[in-house]
Amino acid sequence: MTAYLNALGVVCSLGRGPAEVASKLFAGDCSGMQRQSGWVPERSPTIGAVSGELAAIPAGLEQQNSRNNRLLLEAALQIQGDIEQAIATFGRDRIAIVLGTSTSGIDEASQGIAHYLQHQQFPADYSYQQQELSAPATFLADWLNISGPAYVISTACTSSARALMSAQRLLDMNLCDVVMCGGVDTLCKLTLNGFSALEAVADERCNPFSVNRRGINIGEAAALFLMSRHPANGHTIALLGAGASSDAHHISAPEPSGRGAVQAMHKALGRAGLQPAQIGYLNLHGTATQHNDAMESHAVSQVFANGVPCSSTKPMTGHTLGAAGALEAAFCWLSLSHGGALAPHVWDGQGDPALPALNWVTPGQTLAPAPQRCLMSNSFAFGGNNVSLIIGEAP
Repeated sequence: MTAYLNALGVVCSLGRGPAEVASKLFAGDCSGMQRQSGWVPERSPTIGAVSGELAAIPAGLEQQNSRNNRLLLEAALQIQGDIEQAIATFGRDRIAIVLGTSTSGIDEASQGIAHYLQHQQFPADYSYQQQELSAPATFLADWLNISGPAYVISTACTSSARALMSAQRLLDMNLCDVVMCGGVDTLCKLTLNGFSALEAVADERCNPFSVNRRGINIGEAAALFLMSRHPANGHTIALLGAGASSDAHHISAPEPSGRGAVQAMHKALGRAGLQPAQIGYLNLHGTATQHNDAMESHAVSQVFANGVPCSSTKPMTGHTLGAAGALEAAFCWLSLSHGGALAPHVWDGQGDPALPALNWVTPGQTLAPAPQRCLMSNSFAFGGNNVSLIIGEAP
């Protein structure tokens, strides 16, 4: 069954809304990536923060106030008209919500614990609900008074890619008619210090696939799609196929040969009924760590023996963790919505001679003409968890 992606709300360090994000994405604009102190002791890592005030939590839902939920609300408000139209058409019990996150409201929890240690009581506005992994879906369902299935997937950096897969299954099983699906994750000290402890965080802007790569930057984002069985308002962009695998190689390191990544890409191609040569662009997971970039370049060279235009967009957004899968699927959606424009690969141009050479997208490059335009996006996570999504024009 074709799962149409009929609307998109998006916010990240590139900006707010599809138009602003697309404009900066295709220009290779990294201005949202800034070094900041105060996150990691004695360091000022580069992070991809969303600047400015976020939407306020609606009255009556104050207990669900967290930066994560406010960031999600920013994305949802961009497509509120489409959401309300779906509710009016299908009814509140036929709208589902599937989201991915890894942080939820853990930053508010950390602040609450710090307050407790100092004052022996939690702040008056603290609520445990803020840090529940289910919080983003619960918040959207309560705000919109939706009674269809609503849940959150948390599989680290594949969370929201898996949310899109799960949303398609709900439609396949006729458990709903429309799914609000995507992901949200916010910057927090716990995450930044955790990755810093793994010696995985770069102070400078990340440099994926370069011989000089030194690690990741962390970012925050929300990306929210409306998925349905039917195209709306002339939209023909759809989730054509998805593949997942778990090679369970190591708790944090990827399997060096890329076996699981290869399996996920092949599964996605098989489910979409496509050959590798029909993929016009590949959004790489491309975190700029030594091991991930090595694994992914080996995997891509195995699946795409004749090459494929590809780039990592993380130098422009940071690694948005649980939101990354949906955010980078959104970048593929934006490519198709903007005449086939592609996000350039932003790096120092100094390839690692130990890695297979890939076909990097250069500034101004667009999708090559094809009967059907199809793009792939990779997401890889701790525990050997791999997901590949194919976003394209429905035939």
